[in-house]
Amino acid sequence: MTITDDSATPSDIGLDVRPLSGYIGAEIFGVDLRQPLEPAVVAEIRATLLKWKVVFFRDQDITPAQQVAFGRQFGEVTPGHPTLPTLEGQPEVFPLDSRAEHYRSEIRVQSLWHTDVTFVHNPPTASILRGVIVPPYGGDTQWTNLVTAYETLSAPIRDLIDGLHAVHVNQLHLERGDSSKLSALFAKTAYEAVHPVVRVHPETGERALFVNPNFTTRIVELSNPESAQILDLLYRHLATPAFTVRFRWQPNSIAFWDNRATAHLAPTDQGNTDFDRVMHRITLAGSIPVGVDGKQSETLEGGSFA
Repeated sequence: MTITDDSATPSDIGLDVRPLSGYIGAEIFGVDLRQPLEPAVVAEIRATLLKWKVVFFRDQDITPAQQVAFGRQFGEVTPGHPTLPTLEGQPEVFPLDSRAEHYRSEIRVQSLWHTDVTFVHNPPTASILRGVIVPPYGGDTQWTNLVTAYETLSAPIRDLIDGLHAVHVNQLHLERGDSSKLSALFAKTAYEAVHPVVRVHPETGERALFVNPNFTTRIVELSNPESAQILDLLYRHLATPAFTVRFRWQPNSIAFWDNRATAHLAPTDQGNTDFDRVMHRITLAGSIPVGVDGKQSETLEGGSFA
């Protein structure tokens, strides 16, 4: 079982870490992300991220370039997205902008739990999302702890899925409509990868579920009906409310999550308001996932992302 700590005392280097739920999520205070961080501060943030899976910062009025510079202190920053447009003049930044033409249509993308960009051979290590324009209410994001999700499965189910592998593809699920510019744009380059259903975290050694309803299509070793049943069980389990944290955005808030141990859910209530919502995301380059059996992921189409 994942070990948690509900204390909120400042660290030796002055960071104030405040956990937000029993299994995932902590806010970090006492750091200014506009400037380069001392190595001890970087190490402390990394350790907090590994423990709580997603960390949050408030009141960080930084530019896109400063966001990229912050990310580079934790790893290589990738291009913004494999297929979708990036921020003009800042190719590492992927804008999520409700005002964009492909978001303002009669087509609505279904919001499903997902881990970022798992359809490539080497999914990102982490994602860093900043609130640029934030509505006064609505638009919250949720994250779930995929290590806890794995550890709370019964032993027979864990034994079954430890040796399984699943196909991930770049696809969008539409809530309504038959097609859209966004769907075509998202799949303009085909990506397909086979990842372990259970991934061994390269830094902590923890085992985490590594499937998600957005990008995972089937389990290789099972028949299609068997695959559908097992995946449905895992999807419902990883969405257990106790494993999750919900974050209320404010302007200049930042979320930094471990993409190897979490899935997240985009807000579903924006359609009920007339407010704009603009977020900037960067991702850190990832390694090739490894399963419990020691087998690395394979790429079927599209290759790696860097």
